[in-house]
Amino acid sequence: MEIILNNTNEKIDAGEISVAELLVLKNFIFKMLVIKVNDKVVKKQDYETTIIKDGDHVVVLHLVSGG
Repeated sequence: MEIILNNTNEKIDAGEISVAELLVLKNFIFKMLVIKVNDKVVKKQDYETTIIKDGDHVVVLHLVSGG
């Protein structure tokens, strides 16, 4: 399938994939992430059950704090 991940076309070797699986596949290891699928924010407790499908637009932002 093909998705748009952070404004870049990505090919994924699966028909569908969960948000949690995508994070592992793409090595997003930061603890503080904001995930949006088709402009809808996905809560952390929903990462396993939220499915990404062909043509979806996914944004993964990692939050950084400091001073």
